[in-house]
Amino acid sequence: QVQLVESRGGLVQAGGSLRLSCAASGRTFSSYAMGWFRQAPGKEREFVAAISWSGGNTYYADSVKGRFTISRDNAKNTVSLQMNSLKPEDTAVYYCAASRGPFRVPRFYDNWGQGTQVTVSS
Repeated sequence: QVQLVESRGGLVQAGGSLRLSCAASGRTFSSYAMGWFRQAPGKEREFVAAISWSGGNTYYADSVKGRFTISRDNAKNTVSLQMNSLKPEDTAVYYCAASRGPFRVPRFYDNWGQGTQVTVSS
């Protein structure tokens, strides 16, 4: 098990940038693949990005590819999501999650953070 805590999100104008971080507790962080998901009101939770345990492989949803970057620091037990060129449709609660593989499906993740609100104004 690993406990996850996301950094505070925020309000940003369209075209702006925001960086989310997720801190993990436990000595097994480096054995987990990590993912970022988001959920907008009235919508299902959707995949945003994932990274392998080593950081050597990254995966993105088509909607964020080229704008978002996922990274991790296993020495610091953190995973980050750099979000650039934000759009109003990126508005959602963002969650980090840990799994045994960099899956795109939420149900394959066993450990979740509490979520953090990101709001992009037009």
